[in-house]
Amino acid sequence: MPKLLGLDPGLGTTGWGLIQAEGNRLSHIANGQLKTDSTAPLPDRLADLSRQLDTLISEISPDGAAVEEVFVNKNPQSTLKLGQARGVVLMTAARGGIPVAEYAARLVKKAVVGNGNAEKVQVHAMVSRLLPGAKIAGPDAADALAVAITHAHHLASARRIA
Repeated sequence: MPKLLGLDPGLGTTGWGLIQAEGNRLSHIANGQLKTDSTAPLPDRLADLSRQLDTLISEISPDGAAVEEVFVNKNPQSTLKLGQARGVVLMTAARGGIPVAEYAARLVKKAVVGNGNAEKVQVHAMVSRLLPGAKIAGPDAADALAVAITHAHHLASARRIA
């Protein structure tokens, strides 16, 4: 029963969610948010994000991780900062020896809600339905759990095909 870590990267807040997958049965283990100090210089924030994720990974020992791909914002500066945070998340997970998958936001929405254009509220509601009893730490954690659910579905499909 693999433990899968979903990550929703952000410079200010990176959401995370840990689930256990047994075939099509999913169970919630934990979720939360890693936050950085918005007043700190960018390099310090990225280093802090990496340290926090290192600590999390060593505490929860996931078998795999999945990260949401960057979507383009209207503000190029925001997109660039998000991309840098995402790079830190990918590098930190890979350095921790965890296989990392990547999924487009549209694919995550389609996998969880059934509609690639679903709103955040719909994703959060569906995550709550798929993981009953989970107390979700916020929208970033809900998105991270959605990424973990998507990864679990894709792994199960790959096993069936093989």
